[in-house]
Amino acid sequence: MFNSPADVSERLSAAGYLSDDAIATSVFLAAALGKPLLTEGPAGVGKTQLAKAVAQATGARLIRLQCYEGLDEARALYEWNYKKQLLRIQATSADDDIFTEEFLLERPLLKAIRSTEPTVLLIDETDKADVEVEGLLLELLSDFQVTIPELGTIEAVRRPYVILTSNATRELSEALKRRCLYLHIEYPTPERERDIVLSQVPTIRQDLAEQLARTVATLRAMELKKAPSVAETIDWARTLLALGKDDLDEETIGQTLGVVLKHASDQDRAIKELGLK
Repeated sequence: MFNSPADVSERLSAAGYLSDDAIATSVFLAAALGKPLLTEGPAGVGKTQLAKAVAQATGARLIRLQCYEGLDEARALYEWNYKKQLLRIQATSADDDIFTEEFLLERPLLKAIRSTEPTVLLIDETDKADVEVEGLLLELLSDFQVTIPELGTIEAVRRPYVILTSNATRELSEALKRRCLYLHIEYPTPERERDIVLSQVPTIRQDLAEQLARTVATLRAMELKKAPSVAETIDWARTLLALGKDDLDEETIGQTLGVVLKHASDQDRAIKELGLK
């Protein structure tokens, strides 16, 4: 997929994702070693966007499994089309096998394993799923295969490039971590966030992008319920352009703070600590 970490950095940049050395090296090694990449860090640092950028940079198909509490095998891996099976039983007196491909409904994990084209499998917010879901992932992440009792073991036709993300709301199992390379992503430095803003909002002035990045860094240093994400920084930049603002002064910050802070208590704290009127 990639020739070197430098190749990763260049191609991700062309896809609109500015990586640092750690990200570029991890993405390269995951491809070179054929290992899943577990990316962990606070919400909004670009973990999901990294998977999208890898897919775009390599021309691969993106298959996404969004994890949530209560996710089960039927939503993650496969399930049987029970209605179709029942109709077949009612329509024929023969002892037909109703556990065949005809009745199988693919879910993201099985779809990725069976894909014949280059595929990036994004297992998003893994920490939000129940612990039992990790058991479903172990066979796939170690051997790139899944087992369906009625059909047997299905091996990957073409190994997908797997990226798991976690916001670290709970500790993932050691068994899952052993199967993955690990990458911790923190909020970018103000300098890197300025460059991200300039790449995503090319019409903004560099000095204004720098003002934004440094103000967001100041906000993140506060005790907030939810720190601003990189995507919200980009939204703030677009907001300033839409309003025709040339400077991030106190009045402008006060008027547009809701773009980056989504809790009233966070806004109150920011107004107080920034000395806004």
